[in-house]
Amino acid sequence: MNLKNGIRKAITHASRYFHSHLLKFIAVGALLAFMGFSWSSTQLKPLPANVDKGGLFLPGGFESLVVVDSLKGQARHIAVNTNGDIYVKARNHKLNSGYGNIALRDTNGDGKADIIIPFGKYDGHTYGTAMRIHDGYLYFSSELMVYRMKLKRGQLVPDSQMDTIVIDNPPYHEHQTKPIAFDNKGHIYVGWGAGSNAGQVKNRQPGSPGIGDDSTGNRNPWLEDHGGIWMFDANKTNQHQTDGVRYATGLRSIVALDWDPKSKSLYTINHGRDDLRMLWPDIYTPWESAMLPAEEFFRVNEGLDGGWPYYYYDQLKEKKVLNPEFGGDKAKEGNGAKLTKPLMGFPGHFAPNDLLFYRGKQFPARYKNGAFIAFHGATDRAPYPQAGYTILFVPFKDGQPSGPWEVFADGFAGVDPIINVSNAVYRPMGLAEGPDGSLYVSDTEKGKIWRIMYKGDKKAFGMAQLAAMEKRKMTASNIKTPDEIKDNLFKDLPKSSAVYSTYCIACHQSDGKGDGNRFPPLAQSEWVNYDNKRLINVVLNGLKGPVQVKGLPYNEVMPAHGSFLSDAQVAEVLTYIKSNFNNLPGIVTPEEVSAVRKMSSK
Repeated sequence: MNLKNGIRKAITHASRYFHSHLLKFIAVGALLAFMGFSWSSTQLKPLPANVDKGGLFLPGGFESLVVVDSLKGQARHIAVNTNGDIYVKARNHKLNSGYGNIALRDTNGDGKADIIIPFGKYDGHTYGTAMRIHDGYLYFSSELMVYRMKLKRGQLVPDSQMDTIVIDNPPYHEHQTKPIAFDNKGHIYVGWGAGSNAGQVKNRQPGSPGIGDDSTGNRNPWLEDHGGIWMFDANKTNQHQTDGVRYATGLRSIVALDWDPKSKSLYTINHGRDDLRMLWPDIYTPWESAMLPAEEFFRVNEGLDGGWPYYYYDQLKEKKVLNPEFGGDKAKEGNGAKLTKPLMGFPGHFAPNDLLFYRGKQFPARYKNGAFIAFHGATDRAPYPQAGYTILFVPFKDGQPSGPWEVFADGFAGVDPIINVSNAVYRPMGLAEGPDGSLYVSDTEKGKIWRIMYKGDKKAFGMAQLAAMEKRKMTASNIKTPDEIKDNLFKDLPKSSAVYSTYCIACHQSDGKGDGNRFPPLAQSEWVNYDNKRLINVVLNGLKGPVQVKGLPYNEVMPAHGSFLSDAQVAEVLTYIKSNFNNLPGIVTPEEVSAVRKMSSK
């Protein structure tokens, strides 16, 4: 009996032990499932019948799903984890409760984010860009720093220590974005934008010469520690610029940056300079200023010199020419022919803000190893429609483009033509590939995120599915080459202010609303309506940020115009501004301008 009782007790104990641990195992499995962890590879889920297509134009067989309609902190670059969790670099920390990042998760399988959590407090303004996942870490950046946090399997919001990987020195300035990319040898590449438009003595001031001389080796001071790409150890903390290697130079503003594992090479698309017409009206026509210079697509080998600020790439002539700040006249080449030509030159002011080499298998074979590019759209196209605001695709073979660029996704702006930047409803910014091969796209204006999927027959995909997108390339005003006469949006309007249309419209736009990020609005602005002396002083002597306009921060440079505008011209343009854009009507006289000029010269 004792033996039987002992056996019975042992069996009962084992049963309870197994049952208890089985329940724990089930509970853990349920928790992991809720948190989005997948034991197998993520599979593409069928779209529900009432899916929101997001208003995009796509090639035949592709569909889009709106993952989230808006994020309080808006969005810059994004990353998608292997379980489908999405991480977003917030564009505006202030609107995001002071946090710089956002984590999103879909828990019910409908493709839409139902958990949205801000996290990661660090100093940052609206230019901080990077959000990438590499070797189990989440890397992200402000304007001055590159950080990382360790990701834990199944955990949405990382609670690990925030490591500082790369450190830049203040002050803040334009083009300070810090995009990042990783190679297969443990390096991280960081873009270091130059805080200047064209390397002038006085930034963005008409007629101001450039500093330095390429023909004599007299380097522009911005190139000493800006205007290029630096390479660092991806796993070492607290690295300063001097700890890295200058990998490339002569690149004015880098936001789009990616490593292609197929060719084992780094690639970037450089933002071309602005304001050719505004700064050099005797050399460039409005049409030339709208089209030039190219946004340059480079394969970045170590030692690359992109030529900025001395040169720009003219994609119409397919050659580098000397910038007017350094004696250029649209034709002079200087030493431009000695520089590396870009793989491709996109039309001016498309604003390339992200680059992604497609590695997935979901899309048709045409897209394998090719490059998707998010063009955010810039401000410098007036009097022609603003351009960009689209996702383009470049096919690749053996590390080189194997064909012309194509329109992949369009319709983000929601209007055609885009007369002013503020008219655009959405502006594509970030790109990320999901674990199932879907393409995710983020928007800066409202923080919207789309997931683009292929639902057609991959074997049947061809020119018929691309026909409508090829037509958009030729006809959509934000993409096509504008006709110099027919597409001039202001050709039938009275020239109410020659000064405004020449010197002000590129930044503040024809409706006076600015671009919503870099350049402040004049419309109903307290800087316009309440203090004539301050307003006159800003035009005469310029203004350097940070400043607040209508409750929002701005940190760009307003160049001084007093050296080249007469008292009568300043009075004319300020009277025009005060009498338009829903401002309080008012007149500024040449006498008032003269008085402020005399006071400021003392």
